[in-house]
Amino acid sequence: MNKIVEVQDLGHNDYKATWDYQEGLFKSVIDTKIKNRREEANLETQNYFLFVEHPHVYTLGKSGDFSHLLLNEEQLTQKGATFYKINRGGDITYHGPGQIVGYPILDLENFFTDIHKYLRLLEEMIILTLMEYGLKAERSPGETGVWLGVGTPFARKICAMGVRASRWVTMHGFALNVNADLGYFDNIIPCGIRGKAVTTLNVELGVDKVDESELKAKLLKHFMNLFDAVPRHKKSVF
Repeated sequence: MNKIVEVQDLGHNDYKATWDYQEGLFKSVIDTKIKNRREEANLETQNYFLFVEHPHVYTLGKSGDFSHLLLNEEQLTQKGATFYKINRGGDITYHGPGQIVGYPILDLENFFTDIHKYLRLLEEMIILTLMEYGLKAERSPGETGVWLGVGTPFARKICAMGVRASRWVTMHGFALNVNADLGYFDNIIPCGIRGKAVTTLNVELGVDKVDESELKAKLLKHFMNLFDAVPRHKKSVF
């Protein structure tokens, strides 16, 4: 089992270009698995972890409700945003500057074959990272992602998650609000959940800006520990 995870920081990159890149890596892992099965080969499957920050974009998961986007095409243009219906789970979410997005493309057969466990470990990575900033982040029963103030009238979501998996290979991932403009969330019903707020790390800490490089390092540390994996850094292709 290959426990090495190739880490790439794609910087600021277009959503569609990143999605296409993800799909290419995802397909390459699946193709290796198919070849191993058909030809009784014993090729290692690769694992990847992509960091990226997108321009303003709204994405709707395959089970999502289009009515949860509260903008028409003209209003999207005025906001400088784009929209995509995509093949992950979950409903609608927003990505944009100041939000750290992570896309792990893993062959879970290198780690464990349990999608529920995979999602819970991604949540735990966020919870442990936010703990380093003095915040008590939690899961909200029945709602994927990471929240603050669970069980209070001030519950607010700080990290959204949505994944796709096929043949135990994952793609898509998490979106953690770090220095994001929360105004863009007013244009959707985030994750299809009405009546709950969204927050960002710099607001919670009462600072102008959180160091995103430092945050990525903390996320990566916890990810590798939780998955018992070894990072290998590679320069971005973009």
